Amino acid sequence: MFHLGIPTTRAGTCVTSDSKVVRDVFYDGNPKSERCTVVLRIASTFIRFGSFEIFKPTDEYTGRKGPSVNRNDIRIQMLDYVISTFYPEIQEAYSDNSIQRNAAFFKEITKRTARLVAEWQCVGFCHGVLNTDNMSIVGLTIDYGPFGFMDRYDPEHICNGSDNTGRYAYNKQPEICKWNLGKLAEALVPELPLEISELILEEEYDAEFEKHYLQKMRKKLGLIQLELEEDSKLVSELLETMHLTGGDFTNIFYLLSSFSVGSDPSKLEDFLEDLTSQCASVEELKVAFKPQMDPRQLSMMLMLAQSNPQLFALIGTKANINKELERIEQFSKLQQLTAADLLSRNKRHWKEWLEKYRVRLQKEIESVSDADAWNTDRVKVMNSNNPKYILRNYIAQNAIEAAENGDFSEVRNVLKLLENPFQEAECFREVKEDVEEEGATATAPACAQETRSRLSYCSKPPLWASELCVT
Repeated sequence: MFHLGIPTTRAGTCVTSDSKVVRDVFYDGNPKSERCTVVLRIASTFIRFGSFEIFKPTDEYTGRKGPSVNRNDIRIQMLDYVISTFYPEIQEAYSDNSIQRNAAFFKEITKRTARLVAEWQCVGFCHGVLNTDNMSIVGLTIDYGPFGFMDRYDPEHICNGSDNTGRYAYNKQPEICKWNLGKLAEALVPELPLEISELILEEEYDAEFEKHYLQKMRKKLGLIQLELEEDSKLVSELLETMHLTGGDFTNIFYLLSSFSVGSDPSKLEDFLEDLTSQCASVEELKVAFKPQMDPRQLSMMLMLAQSNPQLFALIGTKANINKELERIEQFSKLQQLTAADLLSRNKRHWKEWLEKYRVRLQKEIESVSDADAWNTDRVKVMNSNNPKYILRNYIAQNAIEAAENGDFSEVRNVLKLLENPFQEAECFREVKEDVEEEGATATAPACAQETRSRLSYCSKPPLWASELCVT
């Protein structure tokens, strides 16, 4: 995340022991022993939004309360510490008025959080557990648990296998972070009255998110000369095309820098071949849309929704049922779809969007005196904003399995690669050769694992990766 240019805590060391700890990884009653491991995390502070919720008054539904309820003296101490230490310019500007100072602090953390989430959305990063206790008071990505980078573009992508309701889905991240800021606002009362903080949140968050998101997306698309109102629609239509074709989020963006604005039909056809190779196959779509409920269970849930809505509300949601019904419909259609039909359909969708993109790039060219210099700059900006390498789950899994067999070379290899996410790492070939030499003395399972990991690190995931579950 750091090398992608995203504000984040850092990992200093990772120490693995021979001692074992029992973990029920998938919460399914099948615990297993895992090696004890300690990661040293580094940040300017680990104070979170949730740190201020220790003052929470008694909840009318649960009867629970914060451990420091009614201790406003501690809240004042915490605010003084956070603002003077991490926001010294705000402390200096408003040293004689604590309400104005606290309002300026809340405005700044609101804007930092909005920009942070915009950065996540632009690389397809999903955090997985965005509760108030996993939100940094200085606007960093914090608490890496069941996180993941999205492969096939799906706005409703859920990276956390135990997030059954999709509360922290990819497209919900901006909304949930705004909600968390609302909870921070509540926790700062009376040192910052709610009417002030709520107004700041409404005026600042959405505007800052949309501004930063569109700025970043323009760079990802190489729109470096003009800022047009239509750009937002172009981005939305690109994502919709990705969704319709099951496009790989990272690789589609990376490919766009090689799109030629000229009208040479053969070049366009070659480019369409490249783009469609990064779209989901029929087999991949069948895995993605495979129904998840037993038909009898679904039937029972549908009857329950009609006959006993109160009971149904305790065990399911209409959104989940509707999603399952959509999945069944899609899966049924896929049984009749041939690879040739899918390719033809995908090419049609991409051709339509590329024509809109070409028209928009043409406007850029018309605004400059040197088209070649503009194109060089465009490609440079795109290649520094569209990563070639991200930590895909299948890459992480290969490294984990090799390490479990005593071979840590793959972990080091991947780490080195991710330190240069925007380009072909110069050292990568040498590192790979070293790994191959080490493989001669590795254990048989490690050798087998090394073979499985030979897929290019910028490839869209193999089919087996769809079975990986992170909790």
